[in-house]
Amino acid sequence: VQLQASGGGSVQPGGSLRLSCGVSRLSLDMYAIGWFRQAPGKEREGISYFDSSHSITHYVDSVKGRFTVSSDNARKMVYLQMDRLIPEDTAVYYCAAAPLVAGVTYRQNTYLFWGKGTLVTVSS
Repeated sequence: VQLQASGGGSVQPGGSLRLSCGVSRLSLDMYAIGWFRQAPGKEREGISYFDSSHSITHYVDSVKGRFTVSSDNARKMVYLQMDRLIPEDTAVYYCAAAPLVAGVTYRQNTYLFWGKGTLVTVSS
């Protein structure tokens, strides 16, 4: 099972982008979707956890208030709306799926399925 992440691109500071994650072969009743990113020269970090089944969403402080996760369960898509982007948001972004039993977590070995990354560049 591989997730499909898309929607990256280049944007100026203050701009917005929406990333999409296709989860066509997974049930959002059984898996949570995490969004991760890896900035140049840094380790990959978790930024958002989304449990559609229990309406649980968690954001790390660096993106809280600027990023929003949503889903279209009928289309089996999960979205990461990124607003008020800053240069520090420049990174390769990934979506990944973890079993719901894990609870809110950013431990990467908890996530069983990963999408290919999509690059977001924030620069003037």
